[in-house]
Amino acid sequence: MAIHHVSLVSLPVANQDRSVAFFRDKLGFEVRREAPMGPNRWIEIAPPGAQTSITLVTWFEQMPPGSVQGLVLNTTDVDAVHSRLDKAGVKVSEVQTAPWGRHCTLKDPDGNGLVIVQESGQQ
Repeated sequence: MAIHHVSLVSLPVANQDRSVAFFRDKLGFEVRREAPMGPNRWIEIAPPGAQTSITLVTWFEQMPPGSVQGLVLNTTDVDAVHSRLDKAGVKVSEVQTAPWGRHCTLKDPDGNGLVIVQESGQQ
């Protein structure tokens, strides 16, 4: 049997509530699961309809908050996402064009680096 998709990516954060607010209110993600997990909380977020989720982790010493860089999030309209983020007060780079598509970058409240990508031919 072959592996067929990535189910979950761990994103290290300092404050789960602040991160949920950022991803939900600024990026439009939904909270898919929230549950106690021993002394911690399991919080899973994702864009609506996405197959892969992100879990907001606070318990991995080897993954300090802000240590993830280059987490790529796809869109069909990078200009609209950029405009929405800018209007919401998120510090976001200008949209840049590359041979493979267009993109902008930003950081979450902990400094994790996110890349919003519209691949060539995506509309």
